[in-house]
Amino acid sequence: MQKVSFKNKLGMNVVGSLFLPKSLDRTKPASAVIVGHPMGAVKEQSSNLYAQKLAEQGFVALSFDLSFWGESEGQPRHTVSPEIYADDFSAAVDFLSASPFVNKENIGVLGICGSGSFALSAAQIEPRIKAIATVSMYDMGAAYRDGLKKGVTVEQRKVMLKQAAEQRYTEFTGGEAKFIGGTVLELTADSSPIEREFYDFYRTSRGEVTPEGDSPLVTTKPALSTISAFANFYPFAGIETISPRPLLFITGSEAHSIEFSQNAYKLASEPKELLVIPGAGHVDLYDRVNLIPFDKLTEFFRGNLS
Repeated sequence: MQKVSFKNKLGMNVVGSLFLPKSLDRTKPASAVIVGHPMGAVKEQSSNLYAQKLAEQGFVALSFDLSFWGESEGQPRHTVSPEIYADDFSAAVDFLSASPFVNKENIGVLGICGSGSFALSAAQIEPRIKAIATVSMYDMGAAYRDGLKKGVTVEQRKVMLKQAAEQRYTEFTGGEAKFIGGTVLELTADSSPIEREFYDFYRTSRGEVTPEGDSPLVTTKPALSTISAFANFYPFAGIETISPRPLLFITGSEAHSIEFSQNAYKLASEPKELLVIPGAGHVDLYDRVNLIPFDKLTEFFRGNLS
């Protein structure tokens, strides 16, 4: 594994981890897979694990920090910008395509959690992405607009938009940035099962990482002044146009986010597959190697990147 960096279309530096198979023959261009981290996370949380496992199976694998997060550039920090996130995937394709040991015709993408929706958004306008898999996908647009199981009303959404607009003005006039949502910093008797699930990963030794230049107090928390960008994010709007490139959606039977993978599968055109892992929750598929179907991912990418 080596640290690498490349520029997106806005000239922002995107930092990644490039994993190379020990058996790599640099005279024969190899297939490659780009891995996107969960929304609000960094490459060291989940996506590096997936990239390492894919490299062990012979793929060149690139995990990277989305712009505004982790080691990648972008101000203000933790800005929500789905368009730039999607372009980061294209920038990763640029970077890999320029490598002499990567076959630029055989580049796939794997998006975890929120990056699943960013990867799908990118694939709709990026024909160089030849195969797309998602794991525990979140449709970040629907999650913001409607909440889980349509639990957010239009009036509640309008309140959130008003708060974001007011915070934007506060920062414009010199006020401090605010960060919302994300993983709670402590559990209480009233903490929900979902809060507990994310806490068990991001606030414990299991997944706790202090990103370069970031405070651990805001890890996973987006900037309030920019959160409304998700209101106009519809990653499934043209999902059928990805065909005939293949899609694989992986989710857990107990995942609170299962509705997003099911909806994407319903809207997508063939070839497509929905794989539900029995007994797995949303965060289980971040790092529980006994539950993550690495064999299936290997089969999927080998079969479609050749």
